[in-house]
Amino acid sequence: MRIDLAASLRWAARLGLNEGVDNHFSMAVAGDDGVMRGDRFLINPYGWHWSEITASSLVLCNAKGEVLEGDNEVEDTAFYIHSRVHLACPSATVAMHTHQPHVTALTLLEGGRLEMCEQNALMFDDRIAYDDDYEGLALDEDEGDRLARKIGNCSLLMMASHGVMAVGPSVADCFNDLYYLERAAQFQVLARSTGGKLRTISQQVRDQVREQMAVERPKVADRHFAALRRILDREEPEYRN
Repeated sequence: MRIDLAASLRWAARLGLNEGVDNHFSMAVAGDDGVMRGDRFLINPYGWHWSEITASSLVLCNAKGEVLEGDNEVEDTAFYIHSRVHLACPSATVAMHTHQPHVTALTLLEGGRLEMCEQNALMFDDRIAYDDDYEGLALDEDEGDRLARKIGNCSLLMMASHGVMAVGPSVADCFNDLYYLERAAQFQVLARSTGGKLRTISQQVRDQVREQMAVERPKVADRHFAALRRILDREEPEYRN
């Protein structure tokens, strides 16, 4: 678990999905009895650049913000967002929050949405929730709870004037979503910059592709993340330490 999470942070930095030493990736951990309750989770440490993260630098903390394992601290907004999401969303074994450029650009538009006009975008058809009310830094449980309610049963939350959060069953699934969401947003920002009109895709085709993606998406995620791990094993093997 630690190695996968460290690998995802390293690759997010390589791809420019990070922002300074901000933003956070976390993963819920089962208790001593083997039951997953969402009240214990691994998260990247306060003040570390994602390109220097290692498996052992990750912090294990509980829903009270107490560090259970590790010599580092947890940043306040990281705790208030991720702790409440892990507790409230049963599907959020993993939660990844970024300010990645092109997705965040869409959140700056009034009523900004990822339009279902392209193959990568269709991977997210009916899987994105939208928070259209930016309410400042997440420095209390209320804001974390509000964001968790917004996510609901969706896999992604696009946060107005802020960024995006992906939740899912594994690091591979979440990272794959963030990667392809950024690609889809990048294409749409480029297309909009031409001043032309975006294409439309019929509801019949959308329904068909949604069914196809439900089967193909997990396979793509596993292959994609396995390839990323192999590259890191060759080029930055210290991430495993």
